[in-house]
Amino acid sequence: MTAVLKVTGLKKAYGAIQAVGGVSFEVQAGEIFGVIGPNGSGKTTLFNSMLGQITPDAGKIELNGKDVTTLGPRELNRRGVGRTFQTLQVFGKMSVRDNLIVAAQEHQGTMLSRIFAPGDSNLGAKADALIDQFHIRHVAHKKAGELSYGQQKLVDIAMAFMSEPDLVLLDEPCAGVNPSLVGGISTLLKELNQNPKIGKKSSFVVIEHNMDFVMDLCHRIMVMVEGQVMAIGTPSEIRANKQVLDAYLGS
Repeated sequence: MTAVLKVTGLKKAYGAIQAVGGVSFEVQAGEIFGVIGPNGSGKTTLFNSMLGQITPDAGKIELNGKDVTTLGPRELNRRGVGRTFQTLQVFGKMSVRDNLIVAAQEHQGTMLSRIFAPGDSNLGAKADALIDQFHIRHVAHKKAGELSYGQQKLVDIAMAFMSEPDLVLLDEPCAGVNPSLVGGISTLLKELNQNPKIGKKSSFVVIEHNMDFVMDLCHRIMVMVEGQVMAIGTPSEIRANKQVLDAYLGS
């Protein structure tokens, strides 16, 4: 079976600093794959490479068996990569529902067909399905900028799923979120992974510092230290790995 995402020998240096030094891993269809590591371990550089925001010095990134190493964010999005960022990307002056519609409009045919499409570009039903799945129906017509940070985070995540992606890259989905909401985000992501209301099952790659969240959510976890892969395994395998405990999690 072809992996949804395959990263082989990825390297990126900034001057004398080797931010990522030959990282390789695969993400299978329907898998939730976590990436953890201390600050400076290379997680952000790896993520930005997979998002097309930077071009690696060496190595290959494949999406569904096709080389996408040099593609930019827009083309990757068109090819089935959804993404969220640690910093919110919502449009504060637009309604929640319109945020979701705008997030998917670039996938709707040609520019001409979008100009003559209905006001919601035939995306209203899809947006409504996600609004219900994210339990934000009560704020659907409010301006996104008027919502709490946690609610805006949910909108931001929902926007990533409007294009029915094969792969979703989630950068710190719990960052800045009230601890009482973290469990709800984990439950929601599991539901999106197993029982999506729109599209098919997506694979996820999650970078997150909240260890309880990662251990509960992810099927497998990769630990990075100083630009290298220290370990890849299930949550129970990572918890039991003495090298990981000594280097990062703490015994």
